[in-house]
Amino acid sequence: MTAGTGRVVVGVSGSLASLAALRRGVREARRDGRTLVAVVAWEPPEGETLHARWPDRAWTGMWEDQARLRLYRAFDEALGGLPADLPVTCLVIRNSPGPALCAVACRSDDLLLVGAARPNGIRARIHRAPVRRYVLATAGCAVLTVPGPRLLPGEARTLRRVPSPGFAPDTAGRHETAP
Repeated sequence: MTAGTGRVVVGVSGSLASLAALRRGVREARRDGRTLVAVVAWEPPEGETLHARWPDRAWTGMWEDQARLRLYRAFDEALGGLPADLPVTCLVIRNSPGPALCAVACRSDDLLLVGAARPNGIRARIHRAPVRRYVLATAGCAVLTVPGPRLLPGEARTLRRVPSPGFAPDTAGRHETAP
């Protein structure tokens, strides 16, 4: 792949594995001189079908704002903020994560990165990586799965409870652009 071609598309959910994927995506974008596209997908908590029966713009706006906040929080937690030395596009998409990522990473010269959580426990084995499976089966570009950190049992729960230092939810001056 030549420098400057394609984009580096990263799926962001806020999980430890997606933070690792975001860090790796920044390294890949810097190395090849590409644009980094960070994508967070969201859906109404009760599902699209029920939401279509009783739509509420205020709730929809709140869910979208929470997804946007999760995206910028991921940059803060993984990198200390948006990288200033490379072009970054942040997208908040209302769709399932797998289809949203495949729709954005639609060029053959794109590189799609997704976090690969290390499943622990019976619940994790039951719901094993549906986004990763979808992306690997459907994407029309190169896909790189980035493993999350190895943690001791219960460590992830502890890390989620600790607020990140210096986090401020203010996203003034940041913007989104459509694909």
